[in-house]
Amino acid sequence: MKTLRSFFRIVDLQTVIVTALALGSTWLCMRLEIVADLPSALIGIAVIFPIVFSINSAYKRREEALKYLASAKAHAVAIAWAHRDWTGGEEELARQGRERIGALFAAMRSYFLSGRGGDPEVLKGVYRCLSEISASHEALRAAGVSTGEVSRSNQYLRAIMIELERMRNILEYRTPKALRAYSRVFLNAFPVLYGPYFAHLAAESFPAIGYFVAIVYAVVLVSLDNIQEALENPFGTLDEDDIDMSVADELGMILEGV
Repeated sequence: MKTLRSFFRIVDLQTVIVTALALGSTWLCMRLEIVADLPSALIGIAVIFPIVFSINSAYKRREEALKYLASAKAHAVAIAWAHRDWTGGEEELARQGRERIGALFAAMRSYFLSGRGGDPEVLKGVYRCLSEISASHEALRAAGVSTGEVSRSNQYLRAIMIELERMRNILEYRTPKALRAYSRVFLNAFPVLYGPYFAHLAAESFPAIGYFVAIVYAVVLVSLDNIQEALENPFGTLDEDDIDMSVADELGMILEGV
């Protein structure tokens, strides 16, 4: 059942429309006796290869984003524990460290869920949180933490900023627009343009075969387009493969429980 639910997530109104157009094209070609044995390899060369390349590229960006997020989380925990352990157990500094890390990841979540281009005000909030963490390092120094340890904590903060900018690049820069437009046009057009081929199959055997193959072509090609679209933004909230940016609560439990 889970597999079927996942499948039906990529079957949408676009699939229905293109399938209906493919069936209409097949019916019209049969009525007008426009039949042709078109090469099926053309679809593989002109459409399937580019879209598979795009899907693979989008999947790699998602995996890179997961890697960067994991690195940011690990460095954030290290900063929080520095506030807890390097100060000789001062509870106020430990609490501030936990709260500022939680606020940072809550702001990051809001930013990445705001979509491509982001919200400049939310981005300012992210960097405001980073600035507050940087300022808290001076509180560590005042509490007697050595210069070398404060420098190390600043390196942790720098690593978080680097991973944040890497994730921002993934959010902003996606599949080349020209390749994306090419794939979308031909993925949706081929099931309709191949009406003479489906009519040829119907004439060679019986009508149901032509209509059945038209449906299969339409569903397969449009589904590939929908898969590509779903993977374009790995930080969305609607697709089951999206990255879950709700890590502030998770970090809170880790920092409170250890």
